[in-house]
Order: sequence, then structure tokens, then C-alpha cells
Amino acid sequence: MNVLRRALLMLALLGAASPALAGDLPAVTESDRYLGRADAPVTVVEYASLTCSHCAAWHTGVLPTFKARFIDTGKVRLVYRDLPTPPADVAATAAGVARCAAPERFFDVIGVLMTNQTMLRAGGDISPWYDAGIAASGKTREQIEACLAEPSTIADLRASVEGGRAAGVAGTPTFFVDGQKVADGSMETLAAAVESAIR
Repeated sequence: MNVLRRALLMLALLGAASPALAGDLPAVTESDRYLGRADAPVTVVEYASLTCSHCAAWHTGVLPTFKARFIDTGKVRLVYRDLPTPPADVAATAAGVARCAAPERFFDVIGVLMTNQTMLRAGGDISPWYDAGIAASGKTREQIEACLAEPSTIADLRASVEGGRAAGVAGTPTFFVDGQKVADGSMETLAAAVESAIR
């Protein structure tokens, strides 16, 4: 995936070079991936990176409880958006693998890559990390690689990065509850914001 990684690195650097100016959060579109009901009363948008250790901690430590309390009960739709962080080429390629997965397997790939992030810290060959994501994708390696080369895949990732920067996202993970940025991703902070939005 070397050539594709270089192409996606350029995408990530484009987003990283843009100034983080606070603005409006981009509306949810058909290209967004989400957990929960489309018509849930509250929308939570998460900007995350698959190489971000804080994001991995949130996905493994907070998300299961948040999902059980708010997503599985129909109160929240959780929208996941990519904002690749260093090493940006690795994060952007992994984001592409998730986006190229069978739609119903997107969050399976996210979960596998977040859970196995320690493979990145071990040094050496990181292809087993990508392989784990591809194995969870419901697609063949050839299908994933073809999808990664599609202009629409790169355009969707670029839109995610540019949207995050336009909304003032400076780090990951960053959360918005019904368009309002929250202070942090703790269960307490998110629960309070969601409950307030439901009232």
C-alpha cells in the first residue's frame, strides 16, 4: 500500500496545513458513517484518528458504556469522522481501509484498529495492523486496495479533514453534541450534554 499511503498522506497534510478556525460543524451527509438510528433525537459527532492513543482509549473504555446507555436505546446517533494525526500517512490509510469496508462492517474495522493500536507502538512492520482491519472489513484485500485508489474515497476523507478544521477541531478525539463542541469525551461530560439536548 506504499503508493496509496503517499497519496493519502498528501490528503492528511492538506488538512493539517489548514488553520483551525472555529466555525460551523458540517452537516451530516450520506458519506458519514454512524452508529444508531438515523432519526435519533441527538447527534453526537466524533472527530478521531486511528493512530491517536486517546481515541483508542475512548473507543475501548468509554464507547461501550456510552453505546449501551444512549445509542442502543435510540437516543443518540454517533457520527464518526476522520482527522488523521501523526503518523498521518498511517492514520489516513487506515481511515481509508475502514471507509472501504462493507458499510455494516465500518465500525468493526474501527474497533479492531483501535483495539490493536499497540501494534503501531511495537515498531517494525505495521502491515499486520492493516491486515487486521482488512480481515474485519468484509472485503478482500484486492477490493480494499481498489477502493483506496478511488477518487471518491480520497474526496470523502478530504471532506472529513477539511470539515473538522473548519469547525475548529485542533486535536482528537473531539466531540460535538447537536453541533456544540463539548469540553472532553468523558462519559460524564457527554452524558450531561446529551441529557441536556434531550430535554
